Amino acid sequence: MANLYFNPWDEEYKVPFGANKINSKNKFNIIVETDSPVDVDFVLRSEDGFEKYFPMNPSNKTKYLHTIELSDFDKIGIYSYFFQIREHKNDCTYLFFYGAKRPHTGEGQCYPHKNETSPFTLTIFDGEDKGPDWYRSAVFYQIFPDSFAKSDDEKIENPIDNVLFYGKTTDRPFYVKEPSGDIARWTYYGGTLRGIREKIPYLKDLGITALYLNPIFRASSVHRYDTADYMEIDPLLGTEKDFADLIKELHKNNMQIVLDGVFSHVGRNSTYFNYDGRFGENAGAYRDPNSPHIDWFKFKEYPHDYESWWGIMDLPEIDKHNPVFQNYIYQAEDSVVNKWTKFGVDGWRLDVADELPDSFIAGIRKTLDNYNDKVLIGEVWEDASRKIAYEEKRKYILGNSMHSVMNYPFRSLILDFLNEDISAQTAYYQLTSLQENYPIDIFLNNFNNIGTHDTARALTILGEDTNKLYLALQMLMTLPGVPCIYYGDEALTSGGPDPDNRSFFPWKSINDKVHDDFKKWIKIRKANKELSNGLLLSFYTNKSLGIIRYNNEKISIHIINASNSIDILNDQSIHFSKPIPDGILSLFSGEKIEPQSSIFLSKNVI
Repeated sequence: MANLYFNPWDEEYKVPFGANKINSKNKFNIIVETDSPVDVDFVLRSEDGFEKYFPMNPSNKTKYLHTIELSDFDKIGIYSYFFQIREHKNDCTYLFFYGAKRPHTGEGQCYPHKNETSPFTLTIFDGEDKGPDWYRSAVFYQIFPDSFAKSDDEKIENPIDNVLFYGKTTDRPFYVKEPSGDIARWTYYGGTLRGIREKIPYLKDLGITALYLNPIFRASSVHRYDTADYMEIDPLLGTEKDFADLIKELHKNNMQIVLDGVFSHVGRNSTYFNYDGRFGENAGAYRDPNSPHIDWFKFKEYPHDYESWWGIMDLPEIDKHNPVFQNYIYQAEDSVVNKWTKFGVDGWRLDVADELPDSFIAGIRKTLDNYNDKVLIGEVWEDASRKIAYEEKRKYILGNSMHSVMNYPFRSLILDFLNEDISAQTAYYQLTSLQENYPIDIFLNNFNNIGTHDTARALTILGEDTNKLYLALQMLMTLPGVPCIYYGDEALTSGGPDPDNRSFFPWKSINDKVHDDFKKWIKIRKANKELSNGLLLSFYTNKSLGIIRYNNEKISIHIINASNSIDILNDQSIHFSKPIPDGILSLFSGEKIEPQSSIFLSKNVI
């Protein structure tokens, strides 16, 4: 059988690398090393399963090379492709196929049967979608509003019924539960919007340029993902004036703010559903079958049996296809999105984007596009380009949707690599696979993190090892995407899963060295523009992962050794999946990287 080779990560075999615009040219080259006559077909499969066979032409320049250039990508989506080879030898024809390895590592492999062949994939997107000018160069800070800061007088403003407040901000968070497991009372620290505003000097000194706030609208819980009224600030956090003052002060300091939009579900004790009657005895869909909100919800047997988010009865699910709900959230002049965007917010993060139809997300994006410089970010936990939710392929990153998604795959890559749960080679494969799948604008816009309100703290995952946390921070600042620090990480806050990951910020016990390390690396990112807008070239050794970021002016090289032994770099130990520009290797070949350490180099492009 002929020897074959194709690697879509190497531009000798596929041009251009990675995702491409609709109706653009894509060139594919495959080596078929045999002296027997062969027929090579490029097999292209669209998302609906329809296949086209394109004969490939032998190159008149390179022996054994077969090539084809196609523009037959006339719809956005994820295309699959593989190669069919017929080798004519000894009066026989041998049929075999060439597709991707699984997991994907660049080069492919031969398959004896078509139905066993794992295809390569190609993302075809609508066009450039860079997002607001401020966004890609931002350094974000995520705040869980109850747990960050109280206003100076530390009084509990606007207390509500049936809640508990911790006696001290050093108390560990916990839930008060019924025997059934339901929450009996919500527990609060008492953080406020005024408290956040008063800490802007601290955030600015750290180097933060944008805030992402978890929900701030009126709700019954401390997490506020059970919205009671989208049009009202939660009274425990403050007033609409407090929010206006916060936005004004942020913008005065050239800082932006992004809100959490929770549009998949509401709280059952909301003005829309009104389970417990707090909004009136005969108001809300649960208590009034003629309520204007009745068609928002999916009642199976009115009123007690209704669909809820993941079966949590506190969170009645909304019918996002309902035109009245769409009008209320983003279409009407006084819709939720319009009200708060006019108020001054700079963008939205869509909670559980998988639960929102593509048309709903596109509607929000269309509304935001009526304003200048607003960003739309989606909560997606996996590779968003290949996401299938409820048996539907999603179009999150193909155009006219979100500018960015939360980059949990990078979080897993960083933490797993530093804990040596994966090798440098595996980390490299994961990184390059995501780079291949995403349009360049999405790849550079990804909302990167090493921890959020939905995960255990990075420090805890890393075994309370501050050096590993330091390396994780470095990778957060040098990998493509927009970095977001979870509040308190710079103060060595630890914690397991919710609610332990939401403890109060330790204002009286900040570790100055760690704080300064965070400040230093934020400064490095901001000083080297290639770290926010530059392309990526990566490599690996047996012990280290290399991240190269470059633009027309500068190149930065960050190499991280996660192992417990020294890594001495040389031409033989360094692995790229494609040819590298002349002179790159000489910049770091011969460097010695200490165990669990890194080097960072920044050079002007000559």
